Amino acid sequence: MTAPPPRLRADILTIFPGYFAPLSLSLVGRARATGTLDVRVHDLRDWTHDVHRTVDDTPYGGGPGMVMRPEPWGEALDTLLVGGAPADGGVGGGSAENGGGKHGVGVGAGGSGVIGGAAVGGGVPRLIVPSPAGARFDHGLAVELAAEPWLAFACGRYEGIDERVLDDAAARMPVTEVSLGDYVLFGGEVAVLVMLEAVTRLLPGVLGNADSLLEESHAAGLLEAPVYTKPAQWRGRDVPEVLRSGDHGRIARWRRDEALRRTARRRPDLLAGPARPNLDERDIAVLVEGGFPPPAGGMAK
Repeated sequence: MTAPPPRLRADILTIFPGYFAPLSLSLVGRARATGTLDVRVHDLRDWTHDVHRTVDDTPYGGGPGMVMRPEPWGEALDTLLVGGAPADGGVGGGSAENGGGKHGVGVGAGGSGVIGGAAVGGGVPRLIVPSPAGARFDHGLAVELAAEPWLAFACGRYEGIDERVLDDAAARMPVTEVSLGDYVLFGGEVAVLVMLEAVTRLLPGVLGNADSLLEESHAAGLLEAPVYTKPAQWRGRDVPEVLRSGDHGRIARWRRDEALRRTARRRPDLLAGPARPNLDERDIAVLVEGGFPPPAGGMAK
């Protein structure tokens, strides 16, 4: 019987395939094992043609550091587009962890010998490029990416990828540069791990309790309220009485109030931005009582 296609396919191009071993662990690993997520990790150096497997060179115009050459990237993306997904819809191979060969080949029952067979749904991947110059990664973008059937991640190193690679790719597929924050990492691998975990947990069936997605930080535009578990008293500190009351209405209101206070104290920008949460009269009162200014725009209509 043919296995159903994965909910999300993710191809990762990197010069450090071993960096992605953690994707075999925990809930991401389980999503892969159940076929919800199909991750394929490809070594960019497999698309080099010199004895040193060179992927970088000095920058035009001078300056420090090295820049990733366009040729390996161009050939890798060419192969990805030509190969597409397995013709049989399988969710096999392609990663350093599960035995993919040169070019991260993952062959299903049909065995094409390239990166898969026909394109996913006849389409192309959305290329995600981690970059300090990219759009800020947030919960909203994670939701957007989780709705895609096929993502490809380009992990840059050194001073970055030759800009012509992105220009060429943009003529053939959607390209989004994404930043985790206002700081610089050694390369894009860490950022891809973060993004892929954030996206995977939004896929249907990955979390055992779907309500977890509704109550966590950022899902409603607020930080999550504090959480507690047993024992009820620990080192002289008690779990708030309301959480032990069994009164679901009081508990929901307490969590909402605490989320408002925590957000106002730690991330006031979330209450002031264009995507600010809808606040009712009680919400505004909680903020004012806590000494926080009510956000611009007032209450929700």
